Amino acid sequence: MQGALFVAKTGLAAQDTALRVVSNNLANANTDGFKRDRAVFEDLLYQVQRQPGAQSSNNTELPSGFQLGTGVRTVGTQKIFTQGTLEITEQNLDLAIEGDGFFQVTQPDGTISYTRHGQFQLNQNGDVVTAEGFLLEPQLNIPADTTSLTIGVDGVVSLAQGSTGTATQVGTIELAHFTNPAGLQAIGSNQFIETVASGAPTIGQPGLDGLGQVVQGALENSNVNSVEELVEMITVQRAFEMNSKVISTADQMLSFVTQQL
Repeated sequence: MQGALFVAKTGLAAQDTALRVVSNNLANANTDGFKRDRAVFEDLLYQVQRQPGAQSSNNTELPSGFQLGTGVRTVGTQKIFTQGTLEITEQNLDLAIEGDGFFQVTQPDGTISYTRHGQFQLNQNGDVVTAEGFLLEPQLNIPADTTSLTIGVDGVVSLAQGSTGTATQVGTIELAHFTNPAGLQAIGSNQFIETVASGAPTIGQPGLDGLGQVVQGALENSNVNSVEELVEMITVQRAFEMNSKVISTADQMLSFVTQQL
């Protein structure tokens, strides 16, 4: 009975973690470029009372043995990098990636982070930056007298200045690709950084070598499906209730034993 209490306790802890993951997904349902998480669980060690395959006699073996589980634990959370829907904004510096890849952003310490959130703006120098003021990499500068700005699906940036109306290519937006994007470390602000698990990035031009295309005047919505998350929340709630019921039942059994003996 005490063993059942401890097993159920691990179940409650696991479902609490699962609910927190669902809660974070729902909280970011309207966060552009957000990628949903899912909790990953595994069972704990087993107490082997009788080894499967052990000799039960000279000529027979135990077909399954006697193994008692000790519960469950959360082994990790996994980012799901499926494509979010694109929302047309008609803003020149709103960029979405249709397909694989990440925008590159220069952090204040000079390191590079990666994001799917393409809601860029201009700072006082005309540099393209994120909402946090971090520079896009490669750096891109838009002069104050720019009359039109065009960013192609291949990332080529062209602009016209003054009254001439002549388009001039001023740079190219590059994307980064990872072998295992789920291995990236989330640091908040829709940013990720490279880890050993993600592997080193491969940098390239949009539309080439498996990289997605850049869509100007659009943003990628969160890939959170609210209906799926609500169903998952109900599943977590029921699992939590069942583990709670195990604790209640084990408590009643212990209470009966202590009162009767």
